[in-house]
Amino acid sequence: MSDLAQRLTTGSVFIVVVFGATIASPYTYASVFLLASTLGQVEFYRLIKKSGGNPQTVTGVIGGLLLFITNFLYVQGSFSEINLLVYNMPLLFLVFLIELFRKNKNPFFNIAYTLTGIIYIALPFTLLNYMMIDPRFYPNYEFYPHITAGVLFCMWANDSWAYLVGKRFGKTKLYESVSPKKTWEGFIGGIFFCVGFAIIISYIATALSMLDWIIIGLIISIVGTAGDLIESKLKRSLNLKDSGNILPGHGGILDRFDALILAIPFIIVYLFIRY
Repeated sequence: MSDLAQRLTTGSVFIVVVFGATIASPYTYASVFLLASTLGQVEFYRLIKKSGGNPQTVTGVIGGLLLFITNFLYVQGSFSEINLLVYNMPLLFLVFLIELFRKNKNPFFNIAYTLTGIIYIALPFTLLNYMMIDPRFYPNYEFYPHITAGVLFCMWANDSWAYLVGKRFGKTKLYESVSPKKTWEGFIGGIFFCVGFAIIISYIATALSMLDWIIIGLIISIVGTAGDLIESKLKRSLNLKDSGNILPGHGGILDRFDALILAIPFIIVYLFIRY
């Protein structure tokens, strides 16, 4: 199988699985994104180890799992705010206690690396739980996958069209020292098509207005591109092309979700302010 065929096959299966799980039920959604969050953390901690750090991988992953699961239960109406604190806060401080008994140099760095994996990877995936409900009727917790599905489509549209427009018309480098192939022309093309898709989605996911979707499209394009550049900078510092190899032809989980990871918190903040 050629590299292009492999890339297309993997990409198609990936989109079908992620999109299908997102719209099928709260439990299929939670299963797929919890898995993505966990694998993303593992990849992130591996990158840190390659850079010379020594994070608490097991503790960090368990912390990410608890963060996602408890917030999923909260959104479903099965958990209280107090329970969120009871289950999550002790584990975060347990990172400091465990580091006391590890025979490693630079304990400050190791603690920071571990917590960064939770904040940078697990927290954005956890916030997706709050995108799976209709903001007009919050806090009546009813499954509403249209917003997350729309965000995913906008993200894929931005990535695909930024690449296609950049490949065809790109001349001016966006941030050459971090990502030599990205261009301003591709960036602008991604914004145009992402917002265009967002407008179309506004007729389907009617919980949000067209203006809301346009703003979300802009967030995905602008902040998502920054998320892509951040991950590129991390990989470039280690002379790596991909964060992993779990997705043939596409790299790792972070390679596929880097834009979404940074965009989610901004979208959630916007929705909470708006509604």
